[in-house]
Amino acid sequence: MDIIEIEIKHSLEEEGCPVCRLIEKFEKEEIETILYEHPNDPEVRKAFQKSLGLCPRHAWKTLRLALSNPLLGPHGISVIYKDVLMWYLRGGQATEECLLCKLSSEKEEILLESFSERFSSFIDLYENSPSILCRRHYEDLLSRINDEKLKEKLARIQRRKLEGLFKRLESFVQSFDYRSERKPNEKEKRALTETIEFFAGREIGPECREKRREKRWLLKLR
Repeated sequence: MDIIEIEIKHSLEEEGCPVCRLIEKFEKEEIETILYEHPNDPEVRKAFQKSLGLCPRHAWKTLRLALSNPLLGPHGISVIYKDVLMWYLRGGQATEECLLCKLSSEKEEILLESFSERFSSFIDLYENSPSILCRRHYEDLLSRINDEKLKEKLARIQRRKLEGLFKRLESFVQSFDYRSERKPNEKEKRALTETIEFFAGREIGPECREKRREKRWLLKLR
């Protein structure tokens, strides 16, 4: 197996969306690399200038990671944003998208394309795994698969997983009834988080993908 296959296989061993989980890991590694190795890199600083820093989601994620990791600290991100602020004071404008949005979108495309091309070898593993593809990545993956039988099998598996999730969430809700004599188990406790992750995905990528797609579509018309 190549690196992508190994990544996907390992991500299927955990709860939640395997694609979201891999992008989240990728973003964390990219932030660490930027802050640890490249705060004075001219190309990185230029990329930050052109987008006037990072989008809200990635800016706060970067700051939280910097402050929570003693090996990083606030120095690197301060150097980068001092440069961005100076650029803005000199009249600089935002002309490009957030660097991390761009990188994570490229990673997402690679993962989805690789996942769809090799899904026949992963579908049994997915069926028996605790993972549940989030709604967006499930629909995207389904649209990329050409084999109709494979698509139908994936749809059946996804429905069974969601029906199981519903039962766990229902049991979790019922455990709050004053008449209930039992406490929820660990799987039931995770049901709420997994349900939100199914609909919203994990905190990765652009904050509003629809606006981003619309912007790209408008740019193509110009």
